[in-house]
Amino acid sequence: MPRTTTALKASRQPVKMTGELAARIMFSGRAASLSSQMVAQVRDDLFARKLRPGDFLGTEKDLAARFGTSRIVARDALRTLEALGIVEIRMGKGGGARIAHGNPRLFAEALAVQLDLTGVTAAEIMDTQRAIETLGAELAAENATADDIAHLRTLVQQAQDVIGDADAFTRLSRDFHLAVAEASHNRVIVVQLLSLEHVSWPRRNATTTPKLAAHIVEIHTRLVDLIEMRDAAAARALMNDHVKMIRARRVAEHGHSHEEEASCC
Repeated sequence: MPRTTTALKASRQPVKMTGELAARIMFSGRAASLSSQMVAQVRDDLFARKLRPGDFLGTEKDLAARFGTSRIVARDALRTLEALGIVEIRMGKGGGARIAHGNPRLFAEALAVQLDLTGVTAAEIMDTQRAIETLGAELAAENATADDIAHLRTLVQQAQDVIGDADAFTRLSRDFHLAVAEASHNRVIVVQLLSLEHVSWPRRNATTTPKLAAHIVEIHTRLVDLIEMRDAAAARALMNDHVKMIRARRVAEHGHSHEEEASCC
Protein backbone atom coordinates (compact mmCIF):
# COMPACT_ATOMS: atom_id res chain seq x y z
CA MET A 1 0.00 0.00 0.00
CA PRO A 2 1.52 3.40 -1.00
CA ARG A 3 2.56 5.71 1.81
CA THR A 4 0.66 9.01 2.05
CA THR A 5 2.33 12.40 1.57
CA THR A 6 1.69 13.21 5.21
CA ALA A 7 3.37 9.99 6.28
CA LEU A 8 6.37 10.70 4.05
CA LYS A 9 6.76 14.17 5.49
CA ALA A 10 6.51 12.82 8.99
CA SER A 11 9.23 10.27 8.21
CA ARG A 12 11.53 13.07 7.11
CA GLN A 13 11.13 15.12 10.30
CA PRO A 14 14.38 15.42 12.28
CA VAL A 15 14.53 13.50 15.51
CA LYS A 16 14.76 15.74 18.55
CA MET A 17 17.44 14.46 20.90
CA THR A 18 18.40 15.32 24.42
CA GLY A 19 22.01 16.23 25.07
CA GLU A 20 22.65 12.81 26.56
CA LEU A 21 21.27 10.99 23.52
CA ALA A 22 23.20 13.25 21.16
CA ALA A 23 26.37 12.53 23.08
CA ARG A 24 25.82 8.80 22.78
CA ILE A 25 25.60 9.08 19.01
CA MET A 26 28.22 11.79 18.41
CA PHE A 27 30.89 10.20 20.55
CA SER A 28 30.21 6.54 19.94
CA GLY A 29 33.17 6.30 17.57
CA ARG A 30 35.33 8.83 19.38
CA ALA A 31 34.66 7.95 23.00
CA ALA A 32 37.86 6.00 23.42
CA SER A 33 40.04 8.78 22.01
CA LEU A 34 38.23 11.52 23.96
CA SER A 35 38.52 9.51 27.14
CA SER A 36 42.24 8.97 26.46
CA GLN A 37 42.71 12.70 25.92
CA MET A 38 41.09 13.42 29.29
CA VAL A 39 43.31 10.87 31.00
CA ALA A 40 46.41 12.31 29.29
CA GLN A 41 45.48 15.84 30.33
CA VAL A 42 45.07 14.89 33.97
CA ARG A 43 48.33 12.94 33.88
CA ASP A 44 50.18 15.86 32.27
CA ASP A 45 48.79 18.28 34.86
CA LEU A 46 49.99 15.91 37.58
CA PHE A 47 53.53 15.77 36.17
CA ALA A 48 53.50 19.57 35.72
CA ARG A 49 52.62 19.90 39.42
CA LYS A 50 49.35 21.61 38.56
CA LEU A 51 47.66 18.85 40.52
CA ARG A 52 48.73 17.49 43.89
CA PRO A 53 47.68 14.50 45.99
CA GLY A 54 44.33 15.23 47.60
CA ASP A 55 43.26 17.86 45.05
CA PHE A 56 39.59 17.64 44.09
CA LEU A 57 39.29 16.82 40.41
CA GLY A 58 35.51 16.98 40.29
CA THR A 59 32.46 14.84 39.73
CA GLU A 60 31.61 13.00 36.56
CA LYS A 61 29.31 15.90 35.65
CA ASP A 62 32.02 18.48 36.40
CA LEU A 63 34.56 16.74 34.16
CA ALA A 64 32.08 16.33 31.32
CA ALA A 65 31.37 20.07 31.40
CA ARG A 66 35.04 21.03 31.72
CA PHE A 67 36.16 18.92 28.76
CA GLY A 68 33.02 19.40 26.69
CA THR A 69 32.22 15.71 26.51
CA SER A 70 29.38 13.46 27.55
CA ARG A 71 29.14 12.02 31.04
CA ILE A 72 29.69 8.62 29.45
CA VAL A 73 33.13 9.69 28.24
CA ALA A 74 33.92 11.35 31.58
CA ARG A 75 32.91 8.18 33.43
CA ASP A 76 35.18 6.08 31.24
CA ALA A 77 38.08 8.47 31.84
CA LEU A 78 37.54 8.38 35.60
CA ARG A 79 37.51 4.60 35.59
CA THR A 80 40.80 4.57 33.71
CA LEU A 81 42.36 7.14 36.06
CA GLU A 82 41.22 5.08 39.03
CA ALA A 83 42.65 1.88 37.55
CA LEU A 84 45.97 3.68 37.01
CA GLY A 85 45.98 4.73 40.66
CA ILE A 86 45.87 8.43 39.75
CA VAL A 87 42.51 9.21 41.36
CA GLU A 88 40.39 7.95 44.21
CA ILE A 89 36.64 8.08 43.67
CA ARG A 90 34.01 8.48 46.38
CA MET A 91 30.34 7.90 45.69
CA GLY A 92 27.32 9.71 47.10
CA LYS A 93 26.82 13.20 48.46
CA GLY A 94 30.08 15.12 48.57
CA GLY A 95 31.71 12.48 46.42
CA GLY A 96 33.78 12.76 43.29
CA ALA A 97 37.34 12.18 42.21
CA ARG A 98 40.42 13.33 44.07
CA ILE A 99 44.05 12.95 43.10
CA ALA A 100 45.28 9.87 44.94
CA HIS A 101 48.10 9.70 47.43
CA GLY A 102 50.93 7.53 46.11
CA ASN A 103 50.93 3.78 46.60
CA PRO A 104 54.34 2.50 45.42
CA ARG A 105 53.48 -1.12 46.19
CA LEU A 106 50.54 -0.93 43.79
CA PHE A 107 52.96 0.18 41.08
CA ALA A 108 55.41 -2.59 42.02
CA GLU A 109 52.74 -5.28 41.63
CA ALA A 110 51.50 -3.81 38.34
CA LEU A 111 55.03 -3.71 36.94
CA ALA A 112 55.69 -7.26 38.09
CA VAL A 113 52.57 -8.47 36.28
CA GLN A 114 53.60 -6.73 33.07
CA LEU A 115 57.14 -8.13 33.28
CA ASP A 116 55.76 -11.61 33.77
CA LEU A 117 53.29 -11.25 30.89
CA THR A 118 56.09 -9.94 28.67
CA GLY A 119 58.02 -13.14 29.34
CA VAL A 120 61.26 -11.58 30.54
CA THR A 121 63.96 -14.15 31.23
CA ALA A 122 65.56 -14.99 34.54
CA ALA A 123 68.84 -13.53 33.24
CA GLU A 124 67.20 -10.22 32.35
CA ILE A 125 65.55 -9.93 35.75
CA MET A 126 68.70 -10.81 37.67
CA ASP A 127 70.92 -8.44 35.67
CA THR A 128 68.55 -5.59 36.52
CA GLN A 129 68.25 -6.75 40.12
CA ARG A 130 72.04 -6.71 40.47
CA ALA A 131 72.17 -3.10 39.30
CA ILE A 132 69.46 -2.07 41.76
CA GLU A 133 70.75 -4.03 44.73
CA THR A 134 74.37 -2.94 44.40
CA LEU A 135 73.32 0.71 44.44
CA GLY A 136 70.94 -0.05 47.29
CA ALA A 137 73.76 -1.55 49.37
CA GLU A 138 75.99 1.44 48.64
CA LEU A 139 73.31 3.91 49.71
CA ALA A 140 72.46 1.79 52.75
CA ALA A 141 76.05 2.18 53.93
CA GLU A 142 75.63 5.93 53.59
CA ASN A 143 72.11 6.35 54.95
CA ALA A 144 71.18 3.45 57.24
CA THR A 145 69.97 4.38 60.71
CA ALA A 146 70.68 2.45 63.91
CA ASP A 147 67.19 0.96 63.66
CA ASP A 148 67.86 -0.16 60.09
CA ILE A 149 71.05 -1.94 61.12
CA ALA A 150 69.34 -3.56 64.12
CA HIS A 151 66.58 -4.82 61.82
CA LEU A 152 69.13 -6.28 59.39
CA ARG A 153 70.94 -8.10 62.20
CA THR A 154 67.62 -9.50 63.47
CA LEU A 155 66.84 -10.88 60.00
CA VAL A 156 70.30 -12.48 59.78
CA GLN A 157 69.83 -14.12 63.18
CA GLN A 158 66.36 -15.38 62.26
CA ALA A 159 67.78 -16.87 59.05
CA GLN A 160 70.57 -18.53 61.04
CA ASP A 161 67.94 -20.12 63.28
CA VAL A 162 66.06 -21.72 60.35
CA ILE A 163 68.93 -22.91 58.17
CA GLY A 164 67.35 -26.36 57.99
CA ASP A 165 63.99 -24.99 56.81
CA ALA A 166 64.33 -24.11 53.11
CA ASP A 167 60.99 -22.30 52.88
CA ALA A 168 61.52 -20.10 55.91
CA PHE A 169 65.13 -19.42 54.95
CA THR A 170 64.12 -18.36 51.43
CA ARG A 171 61.50 -15.99 52.82
CA LEU A 172 63.92 -14.42 55.31
CA SER A 173 66.59 -14.03 52.63
CA ARG A 174 64.12 -12.12 50.49
CA ASP A 175 63.19 -9.97 53.49
CA PHE A 176 66.88 -9.25 54.13
CA HIS A 177 67.52 -8.05 50.58
CA LEU A 178 64.44 -5.83 50.74
CA ALA A 179 65.54 -4.48 54.12
CA VAL A 180 68.92 -3.48 52.65
CA ALA A 181 67.07 -1.58 49.92
CA GLU A 182 64.86 0.09 52.53
CA ALA A 183 67.97 1.09 54.48
CA SER A 184 69.07 3.05 51.42
CA HIS A 185 66.12 5.38 52.09
CA ASN A 186 65.54 5.61 48.36
CA ARG A 187 61.91 4.76 47.61
CA VAL A 188 62.50 4.25 43.89
CA ILE A 189 65.03 1.52 44.61
CA VAL A 190 62.63 -0.17 47.03
CA VAL A 191 59.73 -0.16 44.56
CA GLN A 192 61.87 -1.47 41.71
CA LEU A 193 63.25 -4.27 43.85
CA LEU A 194 59.77 -5.19 45.06
CA SER A 195 58.54 -5.53 41.49
CA LEU A 196 61.51 -7.68 40.47
CA GLU A 197 61.24 -9.89 43.54
CA HIS A 198 57.59 -10.61 42.70
CA VAL A 199 58.87 -12.20 39.49
CA SER A 200 62.26 -13.60 40.45
CA TRP A 201 62.20 -14.68 44.08
CA PRO A 202 60.92 -18.25 44.48
CA ARG A 203 58.39 -19.06 47.17
CA ARG A 204 60.30 -22.28 47.75
CA ASN A 205 63.89 -22.90 46.75
CA ALA A 206 64.48 -26.62 46.60
CA THR A 207 68.17 -26.19 45.70
CA THR A 208 69.05 -24.46 48.99
CA THR A 209 71.11 -26.82 51.15
CA PRO A 210 72.12 -26.17 54.77
CA LYS A 211 75.71 -25.66 53.60
CA LEU A 212 74.68 -23.05 51.04
CA ALA A 213 72.36 -21.39 53.57
CA ALA A 214 75.22 -21.09 56.06
CA HIS A 215 77.37 -19.46 53.37
CA ILE A 216 74.59 -16.97 52.60
CA VAL A 217 74.28 -16.10 56.30
CA GLU A 218 78.01 -15.36 56.37
CA ILE A 219 77.67 -13.03 53.37
CA HIS A 220 74.68 -11.26 54.87
CA THR A 221 76.49 -10.83 58.18
CA ARG A 222 79.50 -9.35 56.44
CA LEU A 223 77.27 -7.02 54.44
CA VAL A 224 75.63 -5.67 57.60
CA ASP A 225 79.09 -5.13 59.10
CA LEU A 226 80.12 -3.08 56.05
CA ILE A 227 76.91 -1.05 56.17
CA GLU A 228 77.47 -0.32 59.86
CA MET A 229 81.09 0.64 59.11
CA ARG A 230 79.83 3.06 56.42
CA ASP A 231 82.05 1.37 53.84
CA ALA A 232 79.89 2.11 50.80
CA ALA A 233 82.35 0.85 48.17
CA ALA A 234 82.91 -2.48 49.91
CA ALA A 235 79.18 -2.95 50.54
CA ARG A 236 78.49 -2.35 46.87
CA ALA A 237 81.20 -4.81 45.78
CA LEU A 238 80.01 -7.52 48.15
CA MET A 239 76.38 -7.16 47.06
CA ASN A 240 77.50 -7.25 43.43
CA ASP A 241 79.29 -10.56 43.93
CA HIS A 242 76.41 -11.94 46.00
CA VAL A 243 73.73 -11.18 43.41
CA LYS A 244 75.98 -12.58 40.67
CA MET A 245 75.95 -15.85 42.60
CA ILE A 246 72.16 -15.70 42.92
CA ARG A 247 71.87 -14.95 39.21
CA ALA A 248 73.90 -18.01 38.27
CA ARG A 249 71.64 -20.21 40.40
CA ARG A 250 68.39 -18.67 39.09
CA VAL A 251 69.44 -19.11 35.45
CA ALA A 252 70.60 -22.69 36.11
CA GLU A 253 67.28 -23.46 37.82
CA HIS A 254 65.49 -22.34 34.67
CA GLY A 255 67.58 -24.81 32.68
CA HIS A 256 69.11 -22.32 30.25
CA SER A 257 72.45 -20.71 29.71
CA HIS A 258 72.70 -16.93 29.45
CA GLU A 259 73.21 -17.17 25.71
CA GLU A 260 70.12 -19.30 25.25
CA GLU A 261 68.00 -16.88 27.25
CA ALA A 262 69.34 -13.88 25.38
CA SER A 263 68.40 -15.34 22.01
CA CYS A 264 64.97 -15.04 20.52
CA CYS A 265 62.83 -16.60 17.79
